Amino acid sequence: MPSKRTARIGALTVAAVCSTVSAVVLTAPAHADTVHIHDIQGTTRTSPYAGQKVTDVAGIVTALRTYGSSRGFWIQDPTPDTDPATSEGVFVFTSSTPKVAVGDSVTVTGTVSEYVPGGASSGNQSLTEITKPTITVLSSGNAVPAPTVINSRSVPAAYAPAGDTAASGSINALTLEPKKYALDYYESLEGMNVQVADTRVVTATDPYSELWVTVKPHENVTRRGGTIYGAYTSQNTGRLQIQSLGSTADFPVANVGDKLAGTTAGPLDYNQFGGYTLVASQLGTLEKGDLKRETTRKQSRGELAVATYNVENLDPGDGTFAAHAAAIVNNLQSPDIVSLEEIQDNNGATDDGTVAADQTVTKLIDAIVAAGGPKYDWRSIDPVNDKDGGEPGGNIRQVFLFNPERVSFTDRAGGDSTTPVGVTKVHGKAQLTASPGRIDPANTAWTSSRKPLAGEFVFRGKTVFVIANHLNSKGGDQGLTAQYQPPARSSETQRHLQATAVNSFVTEILKAQKNADVLALGDMNDFEFSDTTKILEGDGELWSAIKSLPKSERYTYDYQGNQQVLDQILVSPSIRKGCDFDYDSVHVNSEFSDQISDHDPQVLRFRP
Repeated sequence: MPSKRTARIGALTVAAVCSTVSAVVLTAPAHADTVHIHDIQGTTRTSPYAGQKVTDVAGIVTALRTYGSSRGFWIQDPTPDTDPATSEGVFVFTSSTPKVAVGDSVTVTGTVSEYVPGGASSGNQSLTEITKPTITVLSSGNAVPAPTVINSRSVPAAYAPAGDTAASGSINALTLEPKKYALDYYESLEGMNVQVADTRVVTATDPYSELWVTVKPHENVTRRGGTIYGAYTSQNTGRLQIQSLGSTADFPVANVGDKLAGTTAGPLDYNQFGGYTLVASQLGTLEKGDLKRETTRKQSRGELAVATYNVENLDPGDGTFAAHAAAIVNNLQSPDIVSLEEIQDNNGATDDGTVAADQTVTKLIDAIVAAGGPKYDWRSIDPVNDKDGGEPGGNIRQVFLFNPERVSFTDRAGGDSTTPVGVTKVHGKAQLTASPGRIDPANTAWTSSRKPLAGEFVFRGKTVFVIANHLNSKGGDQGLTAQYQPPARSSETQRHLQATAVNSFVTEILKAQKNADVLALGDMNDFEFSDTTKILEGDGELWSAIKSLPKSERYTYDYQGNQQVLDQILVSPSIRKGCDFDYDSVHVNSEFSDQISDHDPQVLRFRP
């Protein structure tokens, strides 16, 4: 059945989860304090009846959810009011399999609740529900209210109102303006039967049987069929998550650019994994596109090719080594240097003190050889156990692979997990005090996060400094559909400190040698337009080379219908000013349902 992530979380719902649904009552209801669904939903995001008992709320059952811990059903009033801000649908939370059928005319007596998916600390909006219900079936086989059509004309271009500063930026108490703001429009349909038609897939089907479509086919479209995310102030309003109320075995396995042809219809829900979601009782027919994995060009003899690739928690027990090797050899054309992120230790998530990753790396190198690639050499530094974040016990770290037939590594002793690497000036040239070495590992900026790995390489007699990064994730940031607008990005605080440390280290190299070739690359976990990137770039010490691409091609990741940049290669002025470089984000993963990593690799070719 659909995602196990539908489990209800948070103290706000403990009483509801533990309650039991009353048996269906077939007697006539008592008529006292009767309210309509639109009265319960009201004109704001929270119900004026929250916490109160309501009696004999009438509606037609439009859909049932019979799986997970969020079991219940949706009802909708077939005689709506004239206010577009008030929804005519609501979810009835039963906690066990509901004993009603689609088309039943019912009345429900129960308590109105505002359930926050993910808990109050998530910052998510709340979902208005009726809990602890007593249900009366009046008749069966009734026509279900026709779904409201969601399309490019109905969804406003503006995303959300600014939050109330007196309420910490919350939009909960603001009167909905569904003709002005997209989030208000979706909220005005919460719990109602809705439909979309002939929609393009903008995020591939994930392991939880979810995908994202857009109802605005021309909104920031990419040439491969996605939707680009280009600024905090330019949200893509046509994105909508699709789940299914049926068996996951029947859920379409779609890639970006595919199409859900015909009608997809069902109640509009709200969850912690994407906000507004059409939970489909009827799914459109999948029409496959012809999306192919990209292949970059081979570097010329005089070009140094440097790549970055997040291989997503790779450990010896994974079955993805051959696929990763094929991507490196065939799609990336065997770069001279590959900075790998998320290489786990030799026993993966087993938390027993193991920190060495030689078995993981050797297995990947052997797979690359088997795929027809070079016999890479490698350098890395094992982290202190359980100090670098990531999956507990996994001890992820960055690793340099390099092709010794094309490039050499300058080994200089002294680098370990806790000793900071420095910069010296020798014969007018910058030189690392240790190679490989870790940048400022005792700095609190790196608490529970990966420390950057710095190394010196030589290509055709010229030194190139490479800094492999994996900055802290966006975990803890509020979602785009949060009740706080604009949503808070709390993870930036640490990431900005990390970017400052990296920029400071690059500045040291450039002070020692103004024309030094420096690359800072990896999973920066932030956008090319972000303040994190601005801090990394500093006063021109670095520049993010992905900005050399057209805006519609700037993405390395696909999240909730937004194609966006997380992985970057930043270059020093000597590389940028020469204009003799070629950057490519090679789309082999992020757009595909059978991805082996959620990140696309990038490659930069230049002449040192």
